[in-house]
Amino acid sequence: MQLSASELILNADKSIYHLNLLPEDLAETVIVVGDQNRVPLVSKYFDTLELQKGKREFITHTGMLNGTRISVVSTGIGTDNIDIVMNELDALVNIDFGTRTIKEDKTSLDIVRIGTSGGIQPDIETDSFLLSEYAIGFDNVLHFYESEHIQHPEMQLAFIDHSEWSVFKSIPYVVESDLQLTEKLRSDKVILGFTGTNVGFYGPQGRRLRLLLEDNDLNSKLSSFEYNGMRITNLEMETSAIFGLAKLMGHRAASMNCVLANRITGQFSKDPVKTIDSLIKYTLDKLTAY
Repeated sequence: MQLSASELILNADKSIYHLNLLPEDLAETVIVVGDQNRVPLVSKYFDTLELQKGKREFITHTGMLNGTRISVVSTGIGTDNIDIVMNELDALVNIDFGTRTIKEDKTSLDIVRIGTSGGIQPDIETDSFLLSEYAIGFDNVLHFYESEHIQHPEMQLAFIDHSEWSVFKSIPYVVESDLQLTEKLRSDKVILGFTGTNVGFYGPQGRRLRLLLEDNDLNSKLSSFEYNGMRITNLEMETSAIFGLAKLMGHRAASMNCVLANRITGQFSKDPVKTIDSLIKYTLDKLTAY
């Protein structure tokens, strides 16, 4: 089936619409970062840099490190942007732009998020590295796709019951990382976590400035939830959609978080720039190790 121009949108140079990339621009190992200014903080460690492209908040650098070709792509904040990025990354490797048809032989990408996060357990110290094994999404992106088969309904229902989740909010969904890629990134330097992906930074993460919250006890409900020995460890805004869409598309995904704040103890990193840089170097070393 040929995809119409309104479904697969290409620019005048035949690059994919938002990312502004041609298929040959993308490596099969992809690091995604929320902040576009973090892209050069990753690519500065490459041995060689072959490509720099951008459009809007979507900046891409592609190069080589230790014999591995890597692309680093900025996503912007939130799961709505992740829906754009993941679909367009997949299109770059699994759709023939010339014929506008889906390829028979599919390519699986390794997609690793490097991002910042807030801890919601008192024993998770600031400046810790956290590798997400699972994510619970409070967004609605995955519900627009046939995705029930990759979710964990018993865990979801347990959380809904525990938190007295409002029927006016999106139904939380639980998805897991790629086991093989997560195993490659783990070590005794990282905490294994269960990440909460929020739809905003203020109210959805229990922050109150001038507006009243629907649930003043949200963060305590999140931190006190436990299922088969697992507890929600941290909050951020992209991981659940990355995990879910990657699984649906046949890609491998993992999420590396540096914990800059602890919402329970009120602490914040004394040197967030150093912590982020250390996480970048750690992740690159793990991804390109022989």
